[in-house]
Amino acid sequence: MLWQEENSQKEETTPQTIVDMVFDMNCRCLPIDHAYSLSLAIQQALPWFEQEPQAGLHLIYGADSGNGWYRPDDENALLYLSRRTKLTLRLPQHRIADAQVLSGKTLDIAGYSLTVGNAKQKPLMIMPVLFARHILAHPDQDEEAFLNSAVKQIQQIGIRCRKALCGKSHRIKLPNDELFTRSLMIADLNSQESIILQEQGVGDGRKIGCGLFFPHKGIEAVSKNDE
Repeated sequence: MLWQEENSQKEETTPQTIVDMVFDMNCRCLPIDHAYSLSLAIQQALPWFEQEPQAGLHLIYGADSGNGWYRPDDENALLYLSRRTKLTLRLPQHRIADAQVLSGKTLDIAGYSLTVGNAKQKPLMIMPVLFARHILAHPDQDEEAFLNSAVKQIQQIGIRCRKALCGKSHRIKLPNDELFTRSLMIADLNSQESIILQEQGVGDGRKIGCGLFFPHKGIEAVSKNDE
């Protein structure tokens, strides 16, 4: 954990060039490890997606629990989804119109049908605490080494990292390999830093759900629930 206190400073706002495109969706269930299949389906539906450097895909997480159901830890288990679940792409504004063609399509996600509905633009929220469920890491890298590497990358995009917390590790399966990731929380961001970190992310793998940050409740919630 990195933890540095600092006096507050005057903040500046940064114009947003990236937004989240949030689609309604109809899908009864998906494999918990659906990153590769979903990424492949999006790239087939949007041929430009893979080559767009600022485009990213939020994996479908769903709820941790509800009506007696608890999210399983088994990567081979199924994730049961409600009608409130959304499909979200992080896109530069000049790609918003291009992404609209997803609406009405039915995607094949590892044998499960996902029908994409209407979409809305959602501006990035300015929050002091951001969280990423998946940051690419080396499997031999311990938490301290991972944290040092992530902080260095964040500093390279002009953000002074004051508070950071490493969370759970995950493995994302590929056809002939797998990716090792760790979750990461960054706190005490000012308005400008919050937007920059959400727009630029950390590391590679945006097309498969890695490196993307979203607003979070705070450090206590990460420690207890990793969400």
